[in-house]
Parts: sequence; C-alpha cells; structure tokens
Amino acid sequence: MKKIMILGASLLQLPAILKAKEMGLQVVAVDMDKNAIGFNNADVSLQISTTDIPKVVEAAKRFQIDGVMTLASDLPMRTVAAVAEELNIIGISKETALKATNKAIMRECLQEFNVPIPVFYRVDRYDEYLKSVQQVGGKCIVKPADNSGSRGVFLINDMNDQELVEYAFEYSKKFSNSGEIVVEEYMVGAEVSVETLSVGGKVHIIAITDKLTTGAPRFVEMGHSQPSCLSENIKKQIEEVTNAAVMALGIKEGPSHTEIIVTTEGPKVVEIGARLGGDNITTHLVPLSTGVDMVKCCIEIALGRKPELESKINLGSAIRYFETHYGKLISISGVDQARQNASVQQISFVKNVGDDICEINSSSDRVGFIITQAIDAFTAINNCEMAKNLIKFQIGS
Repeated sequence: MKKIMILGASLLQLPAILKAKEMGLQVVAVDMDKNAIGFNNADVSLQISTTDIPKVVEAAKRFQIDGVMTLASDLPMRTVAAVAEELNIIGISKETALKATNKAIMRECLQEFNVPIPVFYRVDRYDEYLKSVQQVGGKCIVKPADNSGSRGVFLINDMNDQELVEYAFEYSKKFSNSGEIVVEEYMVGAEVSVETLSVGGKVHIIAITDKLTTGAPRFVEMGHSQPSCLSENIKKQIEEVTNAAVMALGIKEGPSHTEIIVTTEGPKVVEIGARLGGDNITTHLVPLSTGVDMVKCCIEIALGRKPELESKINLGSAIRYFETHYGKLISISGVDQARQNASVQQISFVKNVGDDICEINSSSDRVGFIITQAIDAFTAINNCEMAKNLIKFQIGS
C-alpha cells in the first residue's frame, strides 16, 4: 500500500486526509496539535511541527513514504520541499519553496522574469520603512514577508498620519517570522485567485475565482465565487500572467494558488502559493463548478500518477463568510431555514456558542460560512447571500 505524508491535520487539511483514505492510501499525518481533527482519520499520527524540517524528514524516512503534500498552508511548503529532496520523490525544490513562502523574495523573482507586480520595497528597519513609504507615495500596503491568511496586512491611506504609519510598521512586524516586511503600492481593481496544477512543467489553469474582501485596512477575504464574471479578454490576460508567474517560481509539479488584482494597467500578481488555495476554494468550489477534484489530483501528482484535469461540468459555486458584531456568541438561529434553499451545499461554523467574537483582522477570526452551487456564478452568489441573511447571531457583551 502506498503511503502519503500530509503536513497539517487541522480542518484545512482534513479533506486531503479523507481523500487519500478514499483512494486506498496509508496516511501519515503531521501536526503539532495533539488534538488535530485529522488525526482521527489518519493511519499514523505524528505530533511534530510541520515546520520542524529535521524531525519531519526523519519521520518520512522512517515510514518510507511515497509522496508528501500539504493543503491551504504556506509555511509547511519548505518542509515539503526538504522531504521531497531527501527521499527523491515528487515535489517542489527548496529554492521554489523559499520563493513561494517569502513575499519579498517572491517579488524579486517575479520582477526578474518581468511578471507584472506592484512597486515594492523589502525592509526590516524602521528608517528603511519610512523611506519606502515615502517612495511609494499615496496609499500603500504593509505586510509581513512570510505569513498568510491576511495576518499583519495593513493599508496606510494617509501618509501624513505619523501615528498610523508607525502603527502599520509595528502591526505588520509583529506577524513577520523573519522580521522583514514588504511595503508596496496599493492596487485598485477586481481581485481574483487562479487555481492551477502543474504536471511535467506544464501549467494547467483549472479555475479563476472572484474574491470579496473586508476592504481597507486589512483586506480579509469574506467570499469567493466561480467561474469568474470578468470579461473573456481580461480572463485571458489573467491566465497569461498566472502562467508566467508559476513558471518564474519554478513550480513544475503540483498546485499553485495565484492572487491577482486587475488594475487599469492590467492584471498584477499580489502573491502566489505553491499549494492548493484555502478558504474552501479548491476543496469545495472547484469541484462544484468544474467537477475537477483538485485534492485528488494533487495526491496523484505527489505519487507520480497522471491526474484527470479536464472539466466535467460548467456550473457556478460561491461561498460567503458571516459578518457579526463583537462580543460573546449567545445563540445562532435560522440555520434550518437557510438549508431549505436547494442551492445550499454546506453551512459550517468555526465558532461555538459561548465563544468571544472579535473584530475580523484575519481569516481565523471569521465565524463560519455558507457554500452554494447553481447554474451560474451570479445565481450561486445570490442564493448564498439570501441564505446567509436568514441566519441570525445573538451577540452579548
């Protein structure tokens, strides 16, 4: 029986663990949380940090795994690369993993290959930061060089507000593992992500996802839908930029998740991850809109098998995250009524009654979501919004 190591065993990686089991594989799951939900379904559960490269490599050798992957998480990518290299199995290179997990190095790589990106500066000291903010001019985005899930991302919309400028530096720096932050121009336009799979050095575009965020100052994602409602001409440009970005980073085998903003100058890359997209995009929305099982495809690629990449259906899918007031969650109502909408595929909550609900500063602060499927994206979005509005949260102090 073939063995696959999956880095991470949280709710985000659970779909990969379940799919691998469904495929008849033996699953070695790695997570530092001894109570990780994925451990309930894994054949072997290892309580190791997914970023502890020496320990994960040792475990991979001990269990003689045949493939390695993660899902919806950037930080384990360097571990995936190290395991692949040490065991001579399919995976990205260490160089590609570094480019895909450090936004500053990523920017420099994309710039070298003439891939459209915003004006940016890589800094770690406050004096460099102040200089960079002035050089960008106007509004600018400040973000950690090496984090994800919108953590530490902040918009400076008034260059003359010194208190705001200082806060943005300290806030972003707090979330940077390396201490480096990126200062870049604020791009305006439609925001999308592109879900791709590379096989044998060829990039396959699976889906383009329209995004909805909280907007300034932190831009936490609150919704996604497929297929993109942008014009065919714009979508073609997005595909060209994505292909160039994936090739520039050297992602020859496996998935990538490219975030793009369509500016007046054309599509520009926000960032790119050498893994499947999170937020239920690749685990739920892609199968509902295209029929392509991207999780299964990634497992097959990791094992050296040929995946099925062709779309089987042409429907619409959408997800919307709940927005609530701040305070203690007392009750949730309207769920059964919302489920009566035939378009609704899933309603999930990640916060429980009794939990404290805080301001949405990152994706981990969201309360839950609704997923729908319909004849097209517009209908899926409308049904999702209608169902979401039926669910009420009672919040106390």
